[in-house]
Amino acid sequence: MALGYAVLSSLMLAGIFAGFLVAVLVLELSMRSADGSVYTQVRKIELVGLDALASVTLLPAIATTAVVVFGRWLRRGAARWLPAAALVLLAGVLVLSMLVNLPINTDQQAWTVASPPADWASVRDQWQLAHVVRVVLATIAFGALGLAAIERRHDG
Repeated sequence: MALGYAVLSSLMLAGIFAGFLVAVLVLELSMRSADGSVYTQVRKIELVGLDALASVTLLPAIATTAVVVFGRWLRRGAARWLPAAALVLLAGVLVLSMLVNLPINTDQQAWTVASPPADWASVRDQWQLAHVVRVVLATIAFGALGLAAIERRHDG
């Protein structure tokens, strides 16, 4: 029974996180034609709370997925490997975030709306490319956890 709650929690947290990343991607892509000042202003607003939202969804998603992996480790087939794959994918999102997105976020907090850096567009592109990869990884992880939840129901 406790493992069932972990499966549900993992699925919900990963889904909220993946949905959050998709929403940010839509916002970022809608700003592709904005000039540096507009982009900087919107990013500064985004950075007020989005890193915290990412942390309170991604880190618990990783933790609950690890519980599911541990609880299902002795099983065979999809019941074992789907959550393990999701855990690897979510860990990949965390690593990519720490290596690319978070350092850029920190740098962008120092940008000024009136005078963005000369290379603002290349920094934006680097952040957005890494973000697209995060969206793909998180969405696949969510799908794997969804399939694992279905597999769990079939296991009894």
